[in-house]
Amino acid sequence: MQMSVLIFTAAFIFAGALGVAAGFFIRKKLGESQLDSAEKIAERTLAEAKKKAEMVQKEAELQAKDTLYQAKADFDKEMADKKSELQRLEKRLLQREENIDKKVDILDSKEIEINKKESALGEQEKLVKEQEKKYQELVAEEKGRLEKVAHITSEDAKKLLMERMENEARHEAAKKIKEIEEELREQSAKKAKEVISLAVQRYAGEYVMEKTVSLVNLPNEEMKGRIIGREGRNIRALEAATGVDLIIDDTPEAVIISGFNPVRREVARVALERLISDGRIHPTRIEEIVAKVEQEIETEIKEAGERAALDVGVHGLHAELTKLVGKLRYRTSFAQNVYQHSLEVAFLCGIMASELNLNVKLAKRAGLLHDIGKAVDHEVEGVHATIGADLAKKYGESAEVVDAIAAHHDEADTNNILAVLLQAADALSGARPGARREMLETYVKRLEDLEEIASSFSGVEKSYAIQAGREVRIIVQNEEISDEEAVVLSKDIARKIEKELSYPGQIKVTVIRETRAVEYAK
Repeated sequence: MQMSVLIFTAAFIFAGALGVAAGFFIRKKLGESQLDSAEKIAERTLAEAKKKAEMVQKEAELQAKDTLYQAKADFDKEMADKKSELQRLEKRLLQREENIDKKVDILDSKEIEINKKESALGEQEKLVKEQEKKYQELVAEEKGRLEKVAHITSEDAKKLLMERMENEARHEAAKKIKEIEEELREQSAKKAKEVISLAVQRYAGEYVMEKTVSLVNLPNEEMKGRIIGREGRNIRALEAATGVDLIIDDTPEAVIISGFNPVRREVARVALERLISDGRIHPTRIEEIVAKVEQEIETEIKEAGERAALDVGVHGLHAELTKLVGKLRYRTSFAQNVYQHSLEVAFLCGIMASELNLNVKLAKRAGLLHDIGKAVDHEVEGVHATIGADLAKKYGESAEVVDAIAAHHDEADTNNILAVLLQAADALSGARPGARREMLETYVKRLEDLEEIASSFSGVEKSYAIQAGREVRIIVQNEEISDEEAVVLSKDIARKIEKELSYPGQIKVTVIRETRAVEYAK
């Protein structure tokens, strides 16, 4: 048993030793193989690194060569440019030197010529002085002879001659001044006519007719009773709120609004139309509608003033002046709408000012504002020109505009040319055909009066009022009236018309005289 154990132990030890030896041998073989592999990898890595280093070196060398080549090319080009520039400068310098040499030669030749001329002039000056000396001696000798013959000194003769020349000059100057004055008068009249006719041709205005009453149409006759209300309370409330009179008569399906204030009349008209459309007509509703319409009309007035200023090209107007211009939309004069009239006058003033080389903007401003006094003349005492001038001054308008407004109807004296221009434009706008209308009876009566005045003169055969009463043509008997007398007759008829008739604008008087020779062939 022990022997077996010993054998087993010995075998185990031998096997262990054999295993250790085998492991050592295996590990050695593995180490050697790994070492060989590492050496091969290191050799390959080193070879690749050498190749990359060579490639980098070659690329660096190539890049350096390219950079060197490019720098050399740039340097060569720069040197070539500088060389060409130097050659151009050298060429220009050579040309300048040549030009300077030529100029020096020319100056030298001119200097020689000038020296020659100076010497010649010196000789001529000596000759002139000698001749002048001889002339003075001859004049003195002749002067003494004349004094002996005329028995008058030279000073007295000079004085007498100067007096005669002065008288003649004064006479000629007076004649020339008279001729110039007559020529200027003719030219100024002609120019004024051209300016006015040009302004009329270049502007054409619309005509808007306004009345002192407004008519409101009703859907039926029953609406009249609703407007009147129980015991008249509705109509009284409407009249009290608007300040106008409502006339409800036998006119079928219509109510007449009467009032001299056009703004109140417009408020009443719009308010009544809205009440009729709404159907609710009672005092409280009337007050609400009237208050609302008044605000709307105020807004429309302001917008109308701003629109007028924009159309005319007038800027910087005071807000109150703008509102006054808008109020003129509801104001009439001789049945002509003052708002449209103010726009016309502004345009006409601007046209004539441009023809006369005056301030166009200032002329338009005066034209637009010239009748603003009419917007409040029913509230303020005085003529509308004075009222308008005060308002313009109050709200910061210039002195020229204020003077022009004050004097556009000759209510004030002024030397402002803008006032004269404004008077002409105002007359043009009011006197143009169709601007102002009259009642039919007044119109017919004026035509009859025109023909009656023309026929009252002796020698008149027939007279005709034409062109809406703006011209009267008179045919005279050629046996009684000569050509010269026809001129006098036209002036006499015009003076009598001015004295006896009232009319807007002007009336043209044309006298026609003709000679007829009649013979019959048998």
